[in-house]
Amino acid sequence: MISVAVVDAETPGNVGTIARSMKNFGLSELLLVDPPELDPDGEAYGFAGQAREDILPNAREVTFDHLVENYHTVACTATTNEDASNHVRYPAKTPAELSDSLAGVESNTCVVFGRERVGLTNDELARLDELCSIPANADYPVLNLGQAATIVLYELRELTVERDQHPEELHARADERAIEGLHGEFERFLAASGHPEEKQPKTRRLFRRVFGRAQPTGRETRTLRGVFRKARQRIERAESESAERGEK
Repeated sequence: MISVAVVDAETPGNVGTIARSMKNFGLSELLLVDPPELDPDGEAYGFAGQAREDILPNAREVTFDHLVENYHTVACTATTNEDASNHVRYPAKTPAELSDSLAGVESNTCVVFGRERVGLTNDELARLDELCSIPANADYPVLNLGQAATIVLYELRELTVERDQHPEELHARADERAIEGLHGEFERFLAASGHPEEKQPKTRRLFRRVFGRAQPTGRETRTLRGVFRKARQRIERAESESAERGEK
């Protein structure tokens, strides 16, 4: 189980934002160390979305010692102090790397976020097990607390979300019968459009290769087949009308 802890947050709205992100990405236990007052009519609940119904009211106030003693902890910080002479839990993992490393952790884990202005202190960082930092512009790497939490929790979704809102197969490839029907219609279109006869085989092969790489859906295949059919019919109708006028 992965929990989220916020240490000494100054702004109730950030706590609400983090609760909402937890709801988005399948986490439920929110732990608060020295939290601000979370008024049910205030901005924390206003920013929490549907998390106001469960995650936020069920948040537990704990001590920093409780986090250290009961969880495998991950400190989230912007400044990593990564150099040969001064390092705290060096090296820091990115959120994407963190997902892979936590997959092998069998104990309960807590991702710990610090204060808006100064984050976690060096003494606090030294007591936690791992360090996570979001790669950002070196000139301004500090993110808003709620934004940082959202990025980290998003990257952990493979560990926390059993099923998302996306269908397992977003774009099912059209069946071969439908695809061959399109190629047949394209061949008739080439002939009707006056494409040079000696170039038609090469053009058909080119179209087949391009279309094959595209992995078209059934709808895309039907739409293109309809476009070529209507274009061919219009060409044939115009030629027929022209021939009739010539006879008269």
